[in-house]
Amino acid sequence: MPAGMKPLEKFLKKQTNALTRAGGFGEKATGTGASRRRASLSRVVPFFRETSPESGPAREVFSPETEEAPCWPSATADIRSPSLSSDEQSSEASLDTNWTPLPADTPDNLALALLESVAGKRYANCTEILLDDFMLTHPIFLAPDKFQQVLLQQFSSEGKQGEGWPGWDGAERKLAVLSVAFRYLDTYRDLLQEEGDRSNTFPKELYLSAVQELSRFPDLVEDVLKLQRWTEILHSPAEEDKESRKKQVRPLFRHFRRIDACLQPREAFRGSDEIFCRVYTPDHSYVTIRSRLSCRVGEILALVKEKLQYSEDQPTQPANLILVAVTSSGEKAVFRPSDEAVFTTLGVNTHLFACEPAELESLIPLPEEIHWSPGDSKLHDMSAEEVANQLVVFDWELFSCVHEVEFVCYVFHGEQARWRPLNLELILQRCSEVQHWVATEILQCQSLPKRIQLLRKFIKIAALCKQQQDLLSFLALVLGLDNPAVSRLRLTWEGLPGKFRKQFQQFESIADPSRNHKSYRDLLASLRAPLIPFTPLLLKDLTFLHESCKTFHGELVNFEKMHKVAEMVRSIRRYRSSQLAMEPEPSPSHLQTKAYVRQLQVIDNQNLLFEMSSKLEPKDM
Repeated sequence: MPAGMKPLEKFLKKQTNALTRAGGFGEKATGTGASRRRASLSRVVPFFRETSPESGPAREVFSPETEEAPCWPSATADIRSPSLSSDEQSSEASLDTNWTPLPADTPDNLALALLESVAGKRYANCTEILLDDFMLTHPIFLAPDKFQQVLLQQFSSEGKQGEGWPGWDGAERKLAVLSVAFRYLDTYRDLLQEEGDRSNTFPKELYLSAVQELSRFPDLVEDVLKLQRWTEILHSPAEEDKESRKKQVRPLFRHFRRIDACLQPREAFRGSDEIFCRVYTPDHSYVTIRSRLSCRVGEILALVKEKLQYSEDQPTQPANLILVAVTSSGEKAVFRPSDEAVFTTLGVNTHLFACEPAELESLIPLPEEIHWSPGDSKLHDMSAEEVANQLVVFDWELFSCVHEVEFVCYVFHGEQARWRPLNLELILQRCSEVQHWVATEILQCQSLPKRIQLLRKFIKIAALCKQQQDLLSFLALVLGLDNPAVSRLRLTWEGLPGKFRKQFQQFESIADPSRNHKSYRDLLASLRAPLIPFTPLLLKDLTFLHESCKTFHGELVNFEKMHKVAEMVRSIRRYRSSQLAMEPEPSPSHLQTKAYVRQLQVIDNQNLLFEMSSKLEPKDM
């Protein structure tokens, strides 16, 4: 097991490596692109305690590796999402009482069963649950294009014997198909709009078929008008939205940001959004490119070559460039030319380099990622309340941007996902950033009294985030204080007043991963929406469910598993069922604090953090 990786991290790395694309950090990079692309969850977010050179082996935590995973849960088995609160689980139990599990069947037959349920022929007592389950999970077992074809075929079918719907009235069939189609379009609206003409083909074909049937089925007139509206929505999004996105270049966290842009409310990223990004060369000079977020690596390299062509620093043009991600610790990952949307997968202080294959081994991190300078923290001049408020507001903006389907895409599809989990990857990046921010601020402070003040302030900020039900920043702050480079500072912790030490011990118990994070789940059960959950643990639960039972048995889909996946996704929907109400507190320092919180400067190299810690308080002190 690599140094610093505990069983939970090992589990997540093992589970997600199989689901993610080339480019995972931590493996030795080669010019062949053999390393995997998308970093595993354990690499994106450092979970709980990392081991340090001074600490012993990490304590054992819950690990599904030690359990024998069942292949098929029985219909009566209780495998409810551990992410749900007790009230939500009791609600789920009441729904399950009326919910009839669909038997394992082929994807096409499950789609027919759904249509029968909507039409009231079967499973009428649980139509809404079944419809929502199918909408949220069908990309796992039935490609969206295939699902659209099934709906089009069933709309045109006359329901003769042997076609699956004996004795059906034609109007019932068509109304059921349209009802399911509208639910599909509504669920995936934002994602379909992004695809343009590709996604507009389905509602257009369905609309044309429905128009031809109007003379026979005049009751379809309202649905035909709705279909016409849907074709307009998907074909041409609101002009003002289109124009604003065309003019705007979106900022990412650390790869090229502007102060004015970071102060704007966060909006969901789409693959067509344009961003600025710096791409470095081996001598640490760089070119700034403007690129679509979903751009392929081959297109990025073409933009880089074009920029280098006009650069005075490059007398000769490179013949064959590769794109490499280099972390602050020097680890490298080579991207394939076909890889897409690589920007959101970069770590906190990871930068893109373009070089020839022969130059790969010579790549080193930027000087500012290796060296550090001591200094006083800006936090000393900011109130804990204002910092906490800005953390909560920003986390809520990020969490609200994540489409619920992104959770399913991240765990079940990886690089094959039709819709990239861009916004989910950014919130994972933010979680890691906040953890390292805590350690960076404390370890850069040379004065012992000021370090103690920072400890007090961070504990107070964590308490305020917990009070405002932002569990993402709350746990990230606690885990940052629990970083071994910080926790080893004996003199600093001894100077902390007893009240704060006791409060932090309570926070540590919430972050305790024992008994499958029971303390955290109990806290979650006591909260009501709106709230911001610790997103990495939601993904861990989904990953465990995915790996603990099969999706297919031959050609048959385990729809019981799909129901459990949908329940987990619905928990996310419940957390966002009402808007977070934050009272603005205009103050002279308001904008300064907001900009600071949204542009945290951090050190994410654990070896460097530990070196800084040892200089502050040597081991023999």
